[in-house]
Amino acid sequence: MTKGKMGQNIVKPTAEGLAASARAARTRGLPPVHTWNPPDCGNLDIRIARDGTWYYLGTPIGRPELVRLFSTILRKDGDRFVLVTPVEKVGITVDDAPFVAVDFKIAGEGQSQTLTFETNLGDIATAGPDHPIRVERDAETGEPSPYVLIRDRLEALIDRKSFYRLVDIGAHHDDWFGLWSQEQFFPIIPSKDLP
Repeated sequence: MTKGKMGQNIVKPTAEGLAASARAARTRGLPPVHTWNPPDCGNLDIRIARDGTWYYLGTPIGRPELVRLFSTILRKDGDRFVLVTPVEKVGITVDDAPFVAVDFKIAGEGQSQTLTFETNLGDIATAGPDHPIRVERDAETGEPSPYVLIRDRLEALIDRKSFYRLVDIGAHHDDWFGLWSQEQFFPIIPSKDLP
C-alpha cells in the first residue's frame, strides 16, 4: 500500500482487482469510461501485441471473456492507453493498435457502398465520417498499415487478408486509389504510385 495525493492509501493495482472493478461497473453496452476520472494508480504489466493478443506479466491472457471485459474499459488519454474504472486508472502498453479488424462486410456498391468491420473482440464499426479508414506507410519499407477507428481514439489494425480484399474493391478518385464507404472516400495510395 502506498500514499497517494492528499495522503489517501492506494492499493497497488492488479489485473484481478481491475477485472472485479470493471465487472461491478458493467452496464448494458460499453461503460461510460469517458466520464470517469478516478485516481491514476500507475502502470500495470498488461500489453496488447500487434496481432491483438493481450498479455499479463508476459503471459497471454487465455480467457477471452476477460480480454473482452478489459477491452470495454480501455481508453486513450493523450498518447497513453489506460484501463479505467470508476475507482482506478492504470496504464498499459499497446504495441500498435488496441484492436485488429479481422473481417468486414460490404453492402451496396460504388460511392454508396458501406464497409462494416468486425474486430478480434467482437466490436463492429461501419467506415464513414465517424469511423475513418487511414493508411500509414513504413518510411523504410513502404509497407502499408491500414487502420479503422473503432471508438473514441481507439483504432483497429486491419489484418492483411482483409486489406487485400479491400484493395480488390478499391477505386480511383481525384488522383488517389482508395475506398468508398457511406459516400466518403478514404485514400490509400496516389494513383500514380500504383504498379
